[in-house]
Amino acid sequence: MGSVTGWIAGLSGPVVYAVVGALVFAEDALFVGFVLPGETAAVLGGTIAAAHRGVSLPVLMAVVVTAAILGDSTGYELGRRWGPALLRTRPAVKHEARLEKARAFIRTKGPAAVFFGRFVALFRALVPFLSGVSRLPYRKFLLFNAAGGTIWGVGFVLLGYVAGSAYARVEHLVGTALAVLIAALVVVALAVWAWRKRRREREALRSEEQGADGDRGEGQGGERGEEPGEGQGGDRGEGQGGERR
Repeated sequence: MGSVTGWIAGLSGPVVYAVVGALVFAEDALFVGFVLPGETAAVLGGTIAAAHRGVSLPVLMAVVVTAAILGDSTGYELGRRWGPALLRTRPAVKHEARLEKARAFIRTKGPAAVFFGRFVALFRALVPFLSGVSRLPYRKFLLFNAAGGTIWGVGFVLLGYVAGSAYARVEHLVGTALAVLIAALVVVALAVWAWRKRRREREALRSEEQGADGDRGEGQGGERGEEPGEGQGGDRGEGQGGERR
């Protein structure tokens, strides 16, 4: 991933639109987000625009937003047409826990899951596909998809642009060495935040699995507890009835 981000950061001119747009599109349409999140490409595109390397900020934002909406729509169509068959494949079985968590998210939140799922890395690549599997009406899907994709795309491109501009100002004021040190600290802070976020997601998933196991155990225990009572009550009833006769 580091080599890919370094390659993107070294791009310039119209090729930036093509590469960033393709990565954002492929994240949801082809599940590339498990390898390189689309938000990373959007942020890097914003930093390139801040460096004035032949990239227009408004055009880049339009490209990212369009790619996000089209990528989600493609993922939705894949789920609607071939979802059940694809869920039985080996890669899908490997990520069964993530898929089930995303499906529960859609069941509980409905169309709003399409909007909020755009801002969660775990769900961004899965919610469009599973929305198609669930036969969520496309008009509702498109409405929330467009709203989430617009806010997400503009926000992350601007984040990269602001970060790139701030880096240039710091470099000009205090020199390259200190600017690199500050950038490294920011990268470390982001890495720690991402690691903690992923750990919380794993803990939440583990808690849900343990809760499901506990529910199954209680259900089995309840069934066992009823059988002796029924047998004892029947034996007493028959014995007492026999004595009266």
